[in-house]
Amino acid sequence: QVHLVESGGGSVQSGGSLRLSCESSVVTYTNYCLGWFRQAPGKEREGVATISKRGSTAYADSVKGRFTLSRDSAKDTLDLQMNSLKPEDTAMYYCAAFRRSRFVRGSCSLVHNEYNYWGQGTQVTVSS
Repeated sequence: QVHLVESGGGSVQSGGSLRLSCESSVVTYTNYCLGWFRQAPGKEREGVATISKRGSTAYADSVKGRFTLSRDSAKDTLDLQMNSLKPEDTAMYYCAAFRRSRFVRGSCSLVHNEYNYWGQGTQVTVSS
């Protein structure tokens, strides 16, 4: 059973920063895609950033240049540094994972329904 535990959400003013962390044993497993997704009220869940085992990252256009995804193998955490936050970044943020075939290379998908392991989520609220 794969467990994903998020932390680091909160409230911040526009232009501020937050760092989200996802703790899981699969952070250092082979062939797992890991990522952060978000869902605002009344909207579909969307991919924010993903990382492959080999370190290939993918970002949603809306967060490129502002968010940075990294993996800390020593702590088994997947960290999302969010800078220059905007009110439209307000959402519940989820950590997710799925095991990808070892024959597949490149960055991992930002499509949420490819991921079958999910954390409980952490709320991020950005006020203007």
